[in-house]
Amino acid sequence: MLNLLSKLPDNTRGAVIMSLSMAAFTTNDSFMKGALAEVPLFQALFLRATLNFVMLFAVLAPIIGPVRFNLSRQDWTLVVIRSMAEVGAAMSFLTAVSHMPLANATAIMQTMPLSITIAGWMLFRDPLGWRRMVAIGVGFAGVLLIVQPGTDGFSGYALFAVLAMLCVTLRDIIVRKMHHSVPNSTVTFGAITAVWICTGIASIGQGWAPMDLKAGAQIFSSAAFLIVGYVSSVAVMRVGEMSFVSPFRYTALVWALLIGLFAFGEWPNGLAFAGAAIIAGTGIYTVLREARLRRRGG
Repeated sequence: MLNLLSKLPDNTRGAVIMSLSMAAFTTNDSFMKGALAEVPLFQALFLRATLNFVMLFAVLAPIIGPVRFNLSRQDWTLVVIRSMAEVGAAMSFLTAVSHMPLANATAIMQTMPLSITIAGWMLFRDPLGWRRMVAIGVGFAGVLLIVQPGTDGFSGYALFAVLAMLCVTLRDIIVRKMHHSVPNSTVTFGAITAVWICTGIASIGQGWAPMDLKAGAQIFSSAAFLIVGYVSSVAVMRVGEMSFVSPFRYTALVWALLIGLFAFGEWPNGLAFAGAAIIAGTGIYTVLREARLRRRGG
């Protein structure tokens, strides 16, 4: 597989790795969705984080670099804030996917390029022209088509997916304030540690349920695919042009549709499909426009 990838042009290789990354993250979500049918949320997240600790040092750190702890006080503060946002995102998103179609929740998460654009404008005074504002408005209209407030198709759990999207926006925008020398492995270690501690404490109050082999295998598989997603998401940043590679992030919707159909018998209604298409379209437009503006500025 690696030999085959090495023979591909950079952009093609980047697109393949991005698609594999989205497949890994979506498969991770699907395994957790299956496990949550039998195992309480906090218990499942605590067990997955425990496995991720082992995988971080055994698999991830040798690839992306060792975990370092000699950070400045400011960087440690940012790592902690980002890690707590990771906790909120994990809890919110998995609450959503355990009660609604995987594709619907995944589509809401694909508004990330739009929400990060807003956050950049609010926090860092990034320029926000009328074209970006229109794209953001249209994209969030797509979210409303998926959430469907005031209709029979409305699920309050969709709001947890929106909350997860906001937490991930905070998580990713915080990285812009960190010093470039902060290792990805240290940031990942902080996120895993925060999830492990918070869900471990929360699971005491929630109580633990007995697990069969199937649920254990699902949690283990979720942890493994999450690590694959981390590794590939780091690798893709070093291959190809981001303006070409980034739109392949939306293959997550395809994976979510296929897995949702064949694993859970889920299929979004027409409004949700339309919303997902709008979100993907505005997201791709935003990514390509940002790349074009950077080229002009450079």
